[in-house]
Amino acid sequence: MTTARDIMHPGAHWMTSTDTVQRAAQVMRQLGVGALPIGDKNERMIGIITDRDIVVKCTADGRDPAKMSCAELCEGTPRWIDADADVQDVLHEMVSHRIRRLPVIENKRMVGMISEADLARHLPDDQLAEFAGHIYSATPGQR
Repeated sequence: MTTARDIMHPGAHWMTSTDTVQRAAQVMRQLGVGALPIGDKNERMIGIITDRDIVVKCTADGRDPAKMSCAELCEGTPRWIDADADVQDVLHEMVSHRIRRLPVIENKRMVGMISEADLARHLPDDQLAEFAGHIYSATPGQR
């Protein structure tokens, strides 16, 4: 059985809810990633912000990323998967919520992240094509 742990990118950098969006963008650039999980003071995940969130929900709205907190950018319920979950459960979670990145949790701690690139490296072509078909079939604005 292939698990989330088998396909994830290990390790993850957290931003705190009080960090600025500007700082999150700088960390994304430094790490070469497009998303970062956001944690509260108890190190519990409260959401994820993406580079697209920064552009669409901050910059395009005329907000100042140096003054906006990461918590202000987070929306909805954060999704995650247990490190020992089967890859089919990973795909189900990502497809059913139309998400492209999924934090991997073990013992209430984030141990990695699964992205589309991780799926592309580890899934057979037919599974990857089915995943992409579901994710990209959303109408604009629903992603």
